[in-house]
Amino acid sequence: MTNSSIFCPVYTDLEPFPYFFYLVFLVGIIGSGFATWAFIQNNTNHRCVSIYLINLLTADFLLTLALPVKIVVDLGVAPWKLKIFHCQVTACFIYINMYLSIIFLAFVSLDRYLQLTHSSKIYRIQEPGFAKMISTVVWLMVLLITVPNMMIPIRDIEEKPNVGCMEFKRDFGRNWHLLTNFICVAIFLNFSAIILISNCLVIRQLYRNKDNENYPYVKKTLINILLVTTGYIVCFVPYHIVRIPYTLSQTEVISDCPTRISLFKAKEATLLLAVSNLCFDPILYYHLSKAFRLTVTKTFASRKETKAPKEKSNGENSA
Repeated sequence: MTNSSIFCPVYTDLEPFPYFFYLVFLVGIIGSGFATWAFIQNNTNHRCVSIYLINLLTADFLLTLALPVKIVVDLGVAPWKLKIFHCQVTACFIYINMYLSIIFLAFVSLDRYLQLTHSSKIYRIQEPGFAKMISTVVWLMVLLITVPNMMIPIRDIEEKPNVGCMEFKRDFGRNWHLLTNFICVAIFLNFSAIILISNCLVIRQLYRNKDNENYPYVKKTLINILLVTTGYIVCFVPYHIVRIPYTLSQTEVISDCPTRISLFKAKEATLLLAVSNLCFDPILYYHLSKAFRLTVTKTFASRKETKAPKEKSNGENSA
């Protein structure tokens, strides 16, 4: 390590980020748990969009496993071995979730466009079998990119209070990390284009039908699309604006200490936005999956029906 990395206190003063991450974890695990229950209750054959959303939910559980470890490490109360485990394993879970979320949201947006235009009758890419196959390919691709970061051997360094994950990496690990970041940014750019183009085409198609009798349905669909697009932009765009310069500061291509500290804090702030998709995803499940929505509606409707007779009988008894 160079003198700049030793004397530049990049990884200090992490508060209040751990507390915000804890809030995201708490809200997210409740929402993901409820979403899991709702999907399990629905035993019917899933359509393509439901398959993509179930894969998105699976990726969210990886994030719920990673966040408690990150919170403990950032608070400075984690033992040394847990810090190493976080740098090698759980930090990778965060990025696995991020890029799986980006890819599956792109597939959801594309599926909605194909449903509207009925183009899938030609290409047959809206069959559940295709959705399962492409989901498997996506998981393998993302794991192939990220898992080597877990497997590449690390250096033994002296224990110290504030340490960055890059300090554990050998030269090959640093180079792979840099390559991985550029590949992930390319994934983000390509699938962002799919999301934005698909949603714009859907909005244009729906706008043409604004004057027909299905206007309430058109309006609701437009709101759903704007919800997905806005959530996507807020969660993922700021992080990827910061990611490349922050990676260059990790490898000391950017060596100015105040700049490195500013980039680290910007990375933590934008990463917080990125993991907040854990809180928004259950809302997307409700708006985008008819099966999920029906399960939730039936459950709460049945509870109201069972509650009403009880209140009525209590009223009669008191009379």
